[in-house]
Amino acid sequence: MTSDLLAPLDLAFWNIESAEHPMHLGALGVFAAHSPTAGAHAAELLAARAAGVPGLRMRIRDVWQPLTFPPAFGGATREPTPDFEPLDHVTLHAPTTDFHAEAGRLMERPLERGRPPWEAHVLPGEDGVSFAVLFKFHHALADGLRALMLAAAIMDPMDLPEPRPRPAEPPRGFFPDIRDLPGLIRGALSDVGRALDIGTSVARATLDVRSSPALTSQPTGTRRIAGVVVDLDDVHRVRKTVGGTVNDVLIAVVAGALRRWLDERGDGSEGVAPRALIPVSKRRPRTAHPQGNQLSGYLIRLPVDDPDPLGRLRTVRVAMDRNKDAGPNRGAGAVALLAEHVPPLGHRIGGPVLGQAARLLFDILVTSVPLPSLGLKLGGCPLNEVFPLAPLARGQALSVAISTYRGQVHYGLVADAEAVPDLDVLARALSEEVAALNAACAP
Repeated sequence: MTSDLLAPLDLAFWNIESAEHPMHLGALGVFAAHSPTAGAHAAELLAARAAGVPGLRMRIRDVWQPLTFPPAFGGATREPTPDFEPLDHVTLHAPTTDFHAEAGRLMERPLERGRPPWEAHVLPGEDGVSFAVLFKFHHALADGLRALMLAAAIMDPMDLPEPRPRPAEPPRGFFPDIRDLPGLIRGALSDVGRALDIGTSVARATLDVRSSPALTSQPTGTRRIAGVVVDLDDVHRVRKTVGGTVNDVLIAVVAGALRRWLDERGDGSEGVAPRALIPVSKRRPRTAHPQGNQLSGYLIRLPVDDPDPLGRLRTVRVAMDRNKDAGPNRGAGAVALLAEHVPPLGHRIGGPVLGQAARLLFDILVTSVPLPSLGLKLGGCPLNEVFPLAPLARGQALSVAISTYRGQVHYGLVADAEAVPDLDVLARALSEEVAALNAACAP
């Protein structure tokens, strides 16, 4: 694999990271063990197979080239590591009784930036009948879908359709043909117009802030995670009764769970409508895309203050339909696209400031990560549960990631451990909200 410059959004994720707010995403997979040594065998397989996955060999290195087009000065490049050692990235831990507690501690630690920014931690269960694997990928290396592709590449082989090849892109770091100058100018003016449109939407979104102090946090660098599994049939039952999409229902469940959680902890939900950033993947299904991030997003208000479960769902559905009608390239949720209009040196200098500004735009991240419907295995051990884990933005206390896998919905919760010591209460509230929606839809 050859090296290539990081795209602007990748570069933004690389530069907004701090010790208290590492910018890696993750997934905690729980496998059924066919023997007491299955965890150790899984660690050996992961290391052996990682050596053959080109995307896992890529490190990120600073670039200082002032005379290239597009400008690369102050940027970074993704390039193969000549002395790649998989054993530096795969760790076998001592047996544990609590996969989520152990994974939460491991999520606190930033990835080492001098080598390929990913890790796999194998956690054998003390019961001997299960083990877990925590994957960590830096957001500059992959978005959720790309991380899934990298992780799946070191699972047991599956008979999957080959991705369609992507048309070749022009190499980066070239001087433009002067004959293309009119087109470049028109493109630049169009980009400026798009940037102003998104910037105006972002400014409007920050003027009306109705959130809860429970969703904000001073950076402590601590992490706590929790996982919740609900029946996908229950979600479909609500969708078929009320309409909308499965994702609408899953987002509405988050709104209802937040209401229950805030009321139980005594913070109150009256007048609370936090802004949720809903990332939107711009990758095409079954198409081979380059590494890094292909993201935009929607921004919606979660109707936490509405006491009616079906009313909350209707509000979410209307908001999501409005965003879809506008498209992923417009509106405040498309703020990620603004990264394309910032020069590399601007990302390097302004990264810490941008990291702090995330709280001004949204209060909570709610993201969906697709998984294949076919059952995954590692060393012949079936993957029974998989909890996606999203990073926390600076100043925020909670993020929610969602995946559907083999007839079940898996919610992965990541929280600042000091700001949200009662994450188990929120986890329980997710299951309670699904039950409440089903009861409301009952004839």
